[in-house]
Amino acid sequence: MILTGLIDLWSSSWQAGVTMLVLAAGFALVLLIASIKLKVQVDPKVEQILTALPGVDCGACGFAGCSAYAKAVAANPELIGKCAPGGDNVSGKIAEILSLAVSGSGVPVRPIVHCKAHTGDKTFFGQYDGIPTCTSANALANVQACKFGCLGFGDCVASCKFDAIHIIDGLAVIDYEKCTGCTACSKACPRGLIEMVPFTSNVMMTVACKSQESGKDTKDFCKVGCIGCKMCTKKNDAFEMATNYARLNYEKYQPGESFTEAMEKCPTKVIVYRGKKT
Repeated sequence: MILTGLIDLWSSSWQAGVTMLVLAAGFALVLLIASIKLKVQVDPKVEQILTALPGVDCGACGFAGCSAYAKAVAANPELIGKCAPGGDNVSGKIAEILSLAVSGSGVPVRPIVHCKAHTGDKTFFGQYDGIPTCTSANALANVQACKFGCLGFGDCVASCKFDAIHIIDGLAVIDYEKCTGCTACSKACPRGLIEMVPFTSNVMMTVACKSQESGKDTKDFCKVGCIGCKMCTKKNDAFEMATNYARLNYEKYQPGESFTEAMEKCPTKVIVYRGKKT
């Protein structure tokens, strides 16, 4: 009896095993057919472009990430050159993949912080105890006397994927050795202090202030702000006056003696160089 029972058990187990095997094979075949039928054809050029891109998904190109940009530029070659971190090198690779010729300016675009004031240079009305972000602080009046200076809470730092900007003594400072020009920091600053500038050389001259206060108020609020004295504009027409402050027109910028004279004549020494250490 026992032997007969074991044989029957083995027979039923064997049949169950065969049945499961057949079912598994059937399901596998169905899945294989479905994968072939439903397979989305990927343009090989899109895959090649994606491989050429830096893969940082910074969004500087205006798309959600590298994958979205790869699809877009494959469909519309006019979008070549939108990858700031990749620069001309990546643009050239994409053009080669698409069998196109591309001519770029070859000039990288990098951010400049239009503020020079460290903590000791600023006047504060009181202690700020709110949410420690520039966006939150900027929504309140009188966080610091100058309504146009760097708040120093680091929204720009949080936005940078390359560790290329830091808050040093209350001021955002860019590490140009690491900066890729992705534009994230310029978009993050609620006061619009960070401008993307074409760097025609490793270091660029700039007016490190955007205060629209009168010269007298700027003197009261900040030790190193532009007081709108127009001394620089008298030395070189590349310096132009905005609302109570001077700005540099980079389309006219060609380093020379008159630019050096303008920098030397600045009474608050707010005309400075920004860029890589030489």
